Amino acid sequence: MIAETVCSAVSAAGLGIAAVTAYRKRFLAAARIAAYSLVPIGLVMTGIVQWLADTAFSPTAWAGFGVLGAAWLLFSSTRAVERRRGGTRKERREARAAGQREAVAPSASAPSLGQGTSPATRPASAPRTGAADDFSDIEAILKKHGI
Repeated sequence: MIAETVCSAVSAAGLGIAAVTAYRKRFLAAARIAAYSLVPIGLVMTGIVQWLADTAFSPTAWAGFGVLGAAWLLFSSTRAVERRRGGTRKERREARAAGQREAVAPSASAPSLGQGTSPATRPASAPRTGAADDFSDIEAILKKHGI
């Protein structure tokens, strides 16, 4: 009973604010305010407010929410453990078998992963001779732009 009265008062106040907003020639805002203010009374008329009040004060409903929370907790924890392990036992066994089969191409004489280049075989970059090279690049850019 109190919830219905509060919702009716909120809707009436909202419609009053919408009327004042429309009086100020802001019709789009007034229509939006009127739409928002009609929601609480619509919820009362459909019975949702009564259902929520019955649910909020029902120990059975709260026990149901507790059971749903426990189910969600179990589901999320098992998902986290499954992701950490890399899937189910069957999926891990299949991945291991597929990894062993695909490691070397059937007609290749060397592993398909290729030869990696070590840092020692890469050519070393030429050391800079000093600050003169740095400024010559800058001078070239400035001359190009006429500065």
